[in-house]
Amino acid sequence: MQKETTSPMKKIITYFLVLLIVGGIGIYVYIRLSAAKKGEIAPEIEATLVDGSAFKLSELKGSYVLLDFWGSWCMPCRRENPQLVQLHATTGTQLHIVSIALEKDKTAGLNASIQDNFSWKYQIVEETALVLMSSIARDYGVTQLPTKILIDPDGRITKATTFEEIYAELEAHS
Repeated sequence: MQKETTSPMKKIITYFLVLLIVGGIGIYVYIRLSAAKKGEIAPEIEATLVDGSAFKLSELKGSYVLLDFWGSWCMPCRRENPQLVQLHATTGTQLHIVSIALEKDKTAGLNASIQDNFSWKYQIVEETALVLMSSIARDYGVTQLPTKILIDPDGRITKATTFEEIYAELEAHS
């Protein structure tokens, strides 16, 4: 009986795949553990809005703010966008929506927001090669899209993440 040997190339590929998986898990855990959590003050966001104006999240303190992390390439996000537009239409000045499109190509995010009828002022397109490694996404522990994070008027992160929870939170404090 002859012993089968593994080729050096197979070993290299196997080690590389294991390293890739372990590295991916490590990055995921790091993002989740270092991100802001419920009850904590929301990390500051300083960015340029799609209209070219400067934006600081702290300037919205005193109001409810919904951070909506999405992408033009994300089909679940695009399916939820009509609900987001409806939320904006029904909450008026009670809630500021801040859309944060995580994109490899800024133009795709801009075009999708127009197609999906985003009419609110606070729209950010964060262009990065690895979309979930955006600095804003990392600060908030975003590991999947869509992700919604509600911030209360004191600037603290609440637990409301679904449309139903968002409406309930706003109704409870109106």
